[in-house]
Amino acid sequence: MAMKIRLARGGSKKRPHYSIVAADSRMPRDGRFIEKLGTYNPLLPKDSEERVKMNVERVKHWLSLGAKPTDRVARFLEAAGILEKRERHNPKKGEPGAKAKERAAEKAEKAAAAQAADGAGEEASTDA
Repeated sequence: MAMKIRLARGGSKKRPHYSIVAADSRMPRDGRFIEKLGTYNPLLPKDSEERVKMNVERVKHWLSLGAKPTDRVARFLEAAGILEKRERHNPKKGEPGAKAKERAAEKAEKAAAAQAADGAGEEASTDA
């Protein structure tokens, strides 16, 4: 049986609240789970203690049995010091789009032209 430690969504529309659960990977997201391990409330501020709560001993137990955490839960476990930090590689996410690249190139050209004009103006004033 493939076990996952994942989030199960609760709460009403536009007011999410998640439970951290250990579940069989074949079950639906909000469906049957084996054990509730904690909660996550994304509406609270990031520095709040109540934002992520979990039973660390039970999480470690499920990890020792071979349960795999999802990406979001793995981040919570890394923040809690249960898992070692893993380097993530998503080179396309931080890359600007084509229009933004064009605007940046135009801005750089204007800045270089302005700097060249300022440099020529300073040399003329020092010569006089």
